[in-house]
Amino acid sequence: MISFEAVSHAYETAPSVHDISLQVEAGETVALIGPSGCGKSTLLKLAAGLLEPGSGRIVVNSHELRPGNSAEIRQRIGYVIQSGGLFPHLTARNNVTLAARYLRREPQWIDARIAELAELVRLPSELLDRYPGDLSGGQRQRISLMRALMLNPDVLLLDEPLGALDPMVRYELQEELRQLFDRLRKSVLLVTHDMAEAAFFSRHIVLMRDGRIVQQGSYEQLATAPTEQFVSDFMRAQRGLLDLVNMEGAGGA
Repeated sequence: MISFEAVSHAYETAPSVHDISLQVEAGETVALIGPSGCGKSTLLKLAAGLLEPGSGRIVVNSHELRPGNSAEIRQRIGYVIQSGGLFPHLTARNNVTLAARYLRREPQWIDARIAELAELVRLPSELLDRYPGDLSGGQRQRISLMRALMLNPDVLLLDEPLGALDPMVRYELQEELRQLFDRLRKSVLLVTHDMAEAAFFSRHIVLMRDGRIVQQGSYEQLATAPTEQFVSDFMRAQRGLLDLVNMEGAGGA
């Protein structure tokens, strides 16, 4: 569903990602993890067509991303960032429906879709008429997810979607998101800095450093068969994972 083929990208000061080859299959969740500045978020921006690769190519649902078609392909992609990215001057409802209204979807279709999504993410419908500043962090992330799902995309790109939430809300939304992934069977590329979260959502974890993929596989593979010392050090720095991966259903996405 998403394919990076020898993709490189450089900012003005330094390379960001170098020679990345990675595939996300239909219905699969892949977690990107690594130190800050390793290129995780850049990969998501490349997949969303917000950046152009300097070399290589990116294919989304059998369509190669090009400058001439990126706007069309972005309609098949849902994108959620850490802060939610909601427009503060728009109500929750208008944030969710922004793209659909721009594309002139029928009002009846929009109303039915927003009702379906509110039920899906467990958001009380009366909150849709509030502004983002009047919503809690968890409610804002639910609204952001609704907006990402509004056009029923094939692909979800999630950049630290739960990173700014307090631990209790984060735990609750982790459970809900994994159930949502299982139910919708979307292809998901998830950026996180938390190995526990990566293992909870995915059996396919991609560890990055300095713009390159160091190792990919399951949590167990990274923990028991590291390919280099950096992998061992990174895994050792994570705490409390053994109980997580032994939990019933862990990593089932």
